Amino acid sequence: MSDLPHVPIRFTTQKAFASRLILATLTGRPIRISQIRPSSPTNPGLAPHEISLLRLLEAVTNGSTITISYTGTVLEYRPGLITGSAPGSGASGGVIQHEVAAGCARGVSYFLIPLCLLAPFSKSPMNVKFTGPGVVTSATPTGDISADSVRTAILPLYSKFGISNSIELRILRRSNLGPRGKGGAGEVQLVFGHQVRLPKTLHLLNTGRIKRIRGVAYCTGVPVSNNARMIEAARGILNPMTADTYVFSDLSSAPYLPNKEKANASGKAKTGIGFGLSLVAESSTGCLYSADVVSPPAGGVPPEDLGQQCAHQLLETVAAGGTVSLVAAPTMLTLMAMSSEDVGRLQVGKDIISTEEIIGLGRDMKAFGLRGWGFREAATGQENDIVVSIVGRGDGNVGRKIS
Repeated sequence: MSDLPHVPIRFTTQKAFASRLILATLTGRPIRISQIRPSSPTNPGLAPHEISLLRLLEAVTNGSTITISYTGTVLEYRPGLITGSAPGSGASGGVIQHEVAAGCARGVSYFLIPLCLLAPFSKSPMNVKFTGPGVVTSATPTGDISADSVRTAILPLYSKFGISNSIELRILRRSNLGPRGKGGAGEVQLVFGHQVRLPKTLHLLNTGRIKRIRGVAYCTGVPVSNNARMIEAARGILNPMTADTYVFSDLSSAPYLPNKEKANASGKAKTGIGFGLSLVAESSTGCLYSADVVSPPAGGVPPEDLGQQCAHQLLETVAAGGTVSLVAAPTMLTLMAMSSEDVGRLQVGKDIISTEEIIGLGRDMKAFGLRGWGFREAATGQENDIVVSIVGRGDGNVGRKIS
């Protein structure tokens, strides 16, 4: 039994790739993932964004070992100690520079959400700056939320676990996917300076009523009138629901990248052109529900349609019930499993808990030795919700015990 923590936990396919790596790092259990796109005729094995995530984990940990097969279809990961931006761990001036290469098909939130889960258990504060031609700050067609939604709908939830100090997400330069999906060159910096021994036990069972709606309309390299048109269309739907609705407008110039065309190889071309809208609804009990839309890379969608689509998406998220939305549920459930050794309770909509992503997360947690989940019906009048009970692991931050 003493050799059990050193035996890799075996998984297949690239599903829940980031989630499994984060669970492995938090629990200290090695994993082996096989059959990663083995049947792809052009791009078998790990994708560029997955390799970039592995490089990020290597930068914020000490002693991690990553072994990739020759074809890239098999990965073995042995996690080390989460050190954050500690001196001597690759940080320059207390900041880790992580460059995302061109061709990354995922938004920067694909890296931010897992990094935020590791940051509270780090030995030192986490300060990571994302740069490079592959950084996309907007939402993406692959399902990634925008950096604005991470800042307004994900990070505030950490305060419910007693993690609220010195946390900041700075969007230094915006970027969309742009025409034909060729975008990037954004710049984002995550500062996470609140490390804890154990997160507090969570009891969140009251959804409350929506009291305010906030949002950000952003455009990059296009006229600012697109923002006004999106805001007006969204407010036309949301104002009858709540009068306290305010959407901020942000205009950014398009970043430039070296031109790869032979006719003008020495010049630079605009990239990351587009516009989008992020909305967040807050209830009287502090529950957050978010929605994200962005102009498609092919174009052809007027701003009014995007504004209405985002407003309807927000209303659907609220109507799904529960105290947490689908995009934030994995973060909340993971922190509950890593909290103090007590029973935490979270009320979740049945349509959310029954999704493939959440069911897979529960199975993966059990594979890593975490406690199982308990379920019971919610209070009378909330038939569409269910209460999830999770007993915390109680191991906490190993780095803080060492220091």
